[in-house]
Amino acid sequence: MTTTAVTHIASLVTNDPSLGNGTPLGLIQDAAVVIDGDRIVWTGESSKAPATDNVLDAAGRAVVPGFVDSHSHLVFAGDRTQEFNARMSGQPYRAGGIRTTVAATRAASDEELSANVARYLAEALCQGTTTFETKSGYGLTVEDEARALRVAGRHTDEVTYLGAHIVSPDYADDPAGYVDLVTGPMLEACAPHARWIDVFCEQGAFDGDQARAILTAGRAKGLHPRIHANQLSYGPGVQLAVELDAASADHCTHLTDADVDALGQGDTVATLLPGAEFSTRATWPDARRLLDAGATVALSTDCNPGSSFTSSMPFCIALAVRDMGMTPDEAIWSATAGGAAALRRTDIGRITPGARADLVLLDAPSHVHLAYRPGVPLVGAVWRSGQRVV
Repeated sequence: MTTTAVTHIASLVTNDPSLGNGTPLGLIQDAAVVIDGDRIVWTGESSKAPATDNVLDAAGRAVVPGFVDSHSHLVFAGDRTQEFNARMSGQPYRAGGIRTTVAATRAASDEELSANVARYLAEALCQGTTTFETKSGYGLTVEDEARALRVAGRHTDEVTYLGAHIVSPDYADDPAGYVDLVTGPMLEACAPHARWIDVFCEQGAFDGDQARAILTAGRAKGLHPRIHANQLSYGPGVQLAVELDAASADHCTHLTDADVDALGQGDTVATLLPGAEFSTRATWPDARRLLDAGATVALSTDCNPGSSFTSSMPFCIALAVRDMGMTPDEAIWSATAGGAAALRRTDIGRITPGARADLVLLDAPSHVHLAYRPGVPLVGAVWRSGQRVV
């Protein structure tokens, strides 16, 4: 293996408060990073960088950790352009639109589904995303859910079983029967291919009792819970997430004071998905309220064909700063270290010795430009596991 130093970095976000300026971002000015194989082995001031086999001069540009997208729905076919157009013309967003994607996904081949995942991952990588989670949820039969997870597993280790996305159209008159399927034969077929289990706990999808049964069954099979919680209305999702030690409660748009307190005091990460609010013209989550309560907050794209068809973490950072009350420092932390926390990972989302060498070189002198210059392609280079891939 050869060593590589990236030197003369104007501003390096390490996400290690013991480094640099002592803030949560651990900012080091005029910095350098040394990569050995797939790991970071040194960070510090550029003038003190050790000798390496290769040197890349950042020429006064910023470096941030690779983005960690901890919530996406990439195994699907078709799109929902007409639904989006209708929504932008005044129709409200409802969970039932998922059925359109279910029909298209069931009709697609494994190769078509895998090609779609690869396409959206390539988009995301060019925008700095080096780790992503993705879910099933557009098959809703035993066979289709299992194959969705197999397809996802070709592209990432962070795979989530979401048979409980909505009640399958095949069980429209028997929701209890569908819950039995999700917690029985479907779970048996899907558990070997997933790390996580998720449920859409919402009006029009699954209530609190159903969600509890689904997540508890998954946990008994070795899958760790995460949950779509409180997106469209107030509900039991957040409290259930904290009670079951879910890694994350995702969306968190409609929260009571008790919900905020629970997230502030527990280990469950509040994952906010501003692309969904942008695409549905819904109420923005109040990140400031969560942060002030001590909650750990992650940002993610929620990339899916219905309610958030974006693969861009920089776009979500800009939205979070503009419309959700986050500072630029908080938003970059949530899009990197926050996403890592939502996946219960300590090897990603930071640039410190021992971490995986996932770095993004920005064509800008500071991470603040991600919010300051929204929509501008600022990603100049990307390293994933020590290899330059962009």
